[in-house]
Amino acid sequence: MSEVGDVLAQLDERKPRLVLNVEGHALPVTNLDKVLWPAAEGSSPLTKRDLLRYMTRVSPWLLPHLAGRPLFVTRYPDGINGKSFYQKHWDEPPDFARNISIYSSHKEGDGDYLICGNLATLLWLSQMAGLELHPWFSRIDPQPDAKGKGRKFSGSEATLDKSVLNFPDFVVVDLDPYEYSGREGKGEEPELHRRAFNRTRDLALRLRELLTGLGLQTFVKTSGRTGLHLYLPILRKFDYDAARGIAETIGRYALQQWPGEVTLEWSVERRTGKIFFDYNQNSRGKSLAAIFSPRRNALGTVSMPVAWEQLEEIYPTDFTLRTAPDLLEERGDPWAEILSAKQDLAQLLEERTA
Repeated sequence: MSEVGDVLAQLDERKPRLVLNVEGHALPVTNLDKVLWPAAEGSSPLTKRDLLRYMTRVSPWLLPHLAGRPLFVTRYPDGINGKSFYQKHWDEPPDFARNISIYSSHKEGDGDYLICGNLATLLWLSQMAGLELHPWFSRIDPQPDAKGKGRKFSGSEATLDKSVLNFPDFVVVDLDPYEYSGREGKGEEPELHRRAFNRTRDLALRLRELLTGLGLQTFVKTSGRTGLHLYLPILRKFDYDAARGIAETIGRYALQQWPGEVTLEWSVERRTGKIFFDYNQNSRGKSLAAIFSPRRNALGTVSMPVAWEQLEEIYPTDFTLRTAPDLLEERGDPWAEILSAKQDLAQLLEERTA
């Protein structure tokens, strides 16, 4: 039996607490029948056991995307309707979890960051109700395109600046529709609805056409909430500041081309009725929800990669803890080769300015 199949068989034992044998490690899991996503819109509730089963099933596709990347999580100890908090630093993780020391300007010192490199760590995070996973866009492995960049990440800001962790694998864009359905309560964020998502999808397709015209390949996934995430894989020749500048340049061009659709405004009031082109996540230590990450959404939606050719056919609620594993087994991961599709932006800029 495969490791995945073995863990799933253990979780089938209908006890409220278990000690899972995961990759030879003993992992206690408790409160397995605790509801994390209450019943909503005709769907049954989702429990911690359901979360553990989901993470186990998607782990063969998820773990390669987390490999070597510092990770923080959003924890929901009382489910999605309870209080939540970010956790970035881990003082005493289990022996099977890898920690690395990274300088933190916020702490003005070093902090221990988690690297999720195996199924045991992934399930340990789920046991602690770490529902949303947020990996960095950079990773600690310099191979194959960042040879010579530093591998020391602690001690000072200057050391971290020179390290491979200051050079992201992607330029990212978060397309977030700020068109309200009319059903939101006072002060609430816009809810998911088809009119707004269709506009966001159409903008994503136009951006893809624009970047394809420049010879650049992009990848798209649902955010798991209301919008879309676009990733442009790049050779690690640019640091985060440069990546952010590239994303901002694309955003300002989009604003110029489609001023009635796009906004770069931080003010929520000034975003209303438009699609927020958020390039600000291109900063060291910031992140978007990981590919396949569950989200704080009543239906248990997840952030799902899709082929561009499928984008006009899908809707975010197609991808949930219940449906995503079967879809992955049927179709595979359209982002599986994203790191093999890296593009040399430095060479492109040289050619364009020659």
